Amino acid sequence: MWFDSGRVCLDLVATFGSRKDIEGTEGIRDGDELRLWLVGTGLVPGGTPLTQIQTDWVQAFRALRVDVESLVRAELAAAGPDRDALARVNAAAAGPPPGLCAVPDQEGHLVRELCGGLECGALLAAVARDAVELLTDPGDRALLRACEGEGCSRVYLDTSRGHRRRWCSSELCGNRERVARHRRRVLAARPG
Repeated sequence: MWFDSGRVCLDLVATFGSRKDIEGTEGIRDGDELRLWLVGTGLVPGGTPLTQIQTDWVQAFRALRVDVESLVRAELAAAGPDRDALARVNAAAAGPPPGLCAVPDQEGHLVRELCGGLECGALLAAVARDAVELLTDPGDRALLRACEGEGCSRVYLDTSRGHRRRWCSSELCGNRERVARHRRRVLAARPG
């Protein structure tokens, strides 16, 4: 899974691949992948038992992903938001976020733990609030970018110095672009 977009809501959008080489790849196919994503983003502290995750959780996160992506794409296109998607994201964001507590671990060090149990709605609220914060913050909106990699549709916040980042990942799309550029130069330099 990929966690380099700069926002949790954009990391959720990145769970559906749409690069030319992985067209339509679903990153949250089941509860196990949702567990990995929740821990990877930091929404759920590592070591939290995630036995409650059911198919309806997967479907709820996928639905939120579609709505967040719709709103982000509209922002990138300087178009008005889809009102239904906006209403659903706002409704999810209005829910109570998960509570965090500090508890001692086995060695006596304080670690994060979810208070009051794990609830799908609370986790969705955290992601939806992140989307609302992104889309209503002029500074963050100005940093929103779409990857320039051929066939890649990922979005990210450009927090690079000078704000000249062009790819979702320098190691993936950036490297592909550099290799393609090199191949074009080599082919152009070959005698007829």
